[in-house]
Amino acid sequence: MGTAALRKVIVRFNVSGHELEVLRIRGGREDAPELVFLHEGLGSVSHWKDFPARVAEATGCPVTVYSRYGSGHSDLLSQPHGVRYMHEEALQSLPDLLSQLEIENPILVGHSDGASIAIIYAGVHDRVRGLVLLAPHVLVEDLSLASIAQAKVKFETTNLPEKLARHHRDAARTFWGWNNIWLDRAFRSWNIEEYLPRITCPALVIQGLEDQYGTMAQVEAIRRQSGGPVEVLTLEDCRHSPQRDQPEKVVEAVGKFVGAAARGN
Repeated sequence: MGTAALRKVIVRFNVSGHELEVLRIRGGREDAPELVFLHEGLGSVSHWKDFPARVAEATGCPVTVYSRYGSGHSDLLSQPHGVRYMHEEALQSLPDLLSQLEIENPILVGHSDGASIAIIYAGVHDRVRGLVLLAPHVLVEDLSLASIAQAKVKFETTNLPEKLARHHRDAARTFWGWNNIWLDRAFRSWNIEEYLPRITCPALVIQGLEDQYGTMAQVEAIRRQSGGPVEVLTLEDCRHSPQRDQPEKVVEAVGKFVGAAARGN
């Protein structure tokens, strides 16, 4: 069954007072765990492209993908993000959405900010079956801030606004909502390592060795401190988006990990 044959439905849900864009893909196997995709800071449902569908086909699992408040075709930000915006997503919005969709024991697939949200959620809720963490952040590095500052220049001087407009209702509002808080002086002390020892489920961490937004220090912090087993896949010729730079290797690794997590291995 090709990805084109997968049944996909886009719906909208009111989550924590905001209308969110939600994509659901039916799985091919009964009793398979639901995979919930959590996008990066400038991501959205469409920004994932065909990656969720490819994972759904490879695993047979149902998939839920959504655009967070302020991203994609979800409601626009009405006020700037605060330092704890990822905490708010993990502790308020994500639980609300999962409850409405009646998703229990999910496997969370998070990229960048989305991986951080997955870590916080799994550190509080013990019903997570597994974590797939693509280029995760658990602390702020100088490299991250330098690259985010460069992104600001690109947004102001290149066609980056037009590229982001393909995936967001208001590209400027989405971009500045993400960029401004990461470059805020108060964000320098952001750190979520405290959640790692509370995680009991298995995790797959996938990190590009040329990631411009984070180093192996993020991966080592997760591997050293997580309360559950951690498998690490490092990829050469790969920057901040492993699912784009090395899609075949990532889909294969995720498929094996999800299969083992579904069996409880």
